[in-house]
Amino acid sequence: MNASAGSSSAAKGGGPVGDARERILDSARTLFAEHGVEAVDYGQIASAAAVNESLVSEQFPRKEDLFNACVELPVVPEDELARVIRTAPAERGEAIVRTLLKVWDSPAQSAMLALVGKALGPGIDASLMREVFTRRILGPVTADLEADPATARLRAALVASQLMGLVIVRYLVRIEPLATASHDEITRLIAPAIQHYFTGDLQAIPGTGTGH
Repeated sequence: MNASAGSSSAAKGGGPVGDARERILDSARTLFAEHGVEAVDYGQIASAAAVNESLVSEQFPRKEDLFNACVELPVVPEDELARVIRTAPAERGEAIVRTLLKVWDSPAQSAMLALVGKALGPGIDASLMREVFTRRILGPVTADLEADPATARLRAALVASQLMGLVIVRYLVRIEPLATASHDEITRLIAPAIQHYFTGDLQAIPGTGTGH
């Protein structure tokens, strides 16, 4: 039996692998959205998709590969994220703003706008985009900044509020003057607030030095 025939037989009922792949993706999207990526295993996905677990592993050797296919990320800036993570904590606000601007002002912008548009709606797309931000971006970027898990999640959520706001205002709604401002100008204005959320006292009001 050749490799192609072996793969096809892994789909329960002997259906084409292409059809089985789509069922795997549909099932994974639903399960990831309902339970989170970490809580779902290949056995659950295979059962929901009516395929053998071996086919899921063959099509997607790593869960990260399956997740990327589910959300159809137009760009996976692993190298850029690695540089942000290597940045000193005191400079990470500026680093993540410059990285976001570099990635968004690239040929992938139109595809990312479509992805954000879907994420702003209800349902599975929005749930998966939350996974993108928490699992792929903000989790790794904030992992070494805060020992307390609850505070780490709060810091990540606050940073996300700033970054998503910037994306919506600059690229989706295009409100001036941010829509055409230079990278340096945007970084100067926004990075300090994000830096505060990364490393500052969350009981203090940014820019005032006072608590609540």
